[in-house]
Amino acid sequence: MIDAEARHEVYIANRTALIAYATRILGSREVAEDIVQDAFLRFAPANTNTGTSAQTLAYLYKIVRNLSFDFLKRQKVEMREKQNEPPFWSIPDEPPTPEDFVVVADEVRQISRVLDDLPVDVRIALEMHRFGGYNLEEIATHLGISVATAHRHVRTAMMRVATMMVANAS
Repeated sequence: MIDAEARHEVYIANRTALIAYATRILGSREVAEDIVQDAFLRFAPANTNTGTSAQTLAYLYKIVRNLSFDFLKRQKVEMREKQNEPPFWSIPDEPPTPEDFVVVADEVRQISRVLDDLPVDVRIALEMHRFGGYNLEEIATHLGISVATAHRHVRTAMMRVATMMVANAS
């Protein structure tokens, strides 16, 4: 019986040849290296009595061969599935229903009411940040406040809008 250390030595001594063998099957050295690594992970802890080191090497080649063919089969199936699916951009989007428009319009009205109830500086900070794309420093400069206060304004406004949205979803 060959122990784990001997298995490791057989693998290391023949790794380059195993990669070349898998490359001939797969057509890709990168994939072959992955397959040989997977083969070693299956080969190293094996509790089988493979006999001599030549038999052990033959067993390792068989693992590499089987993993390579499994990879090719899996790749072929994946390609077949991809060919059966139309490209994502060719599938038409579902047009929004009239109910979808009503729901969105209602949410916009509710958010507008929440924004109208906010103090002017808080509303301006939120609008600049969310709709204008301004950063907190630019908002602070525009409003004449600190960056921390600008952040607090934006956070307060967002929390009120989120609270309203959660309350109405229930």
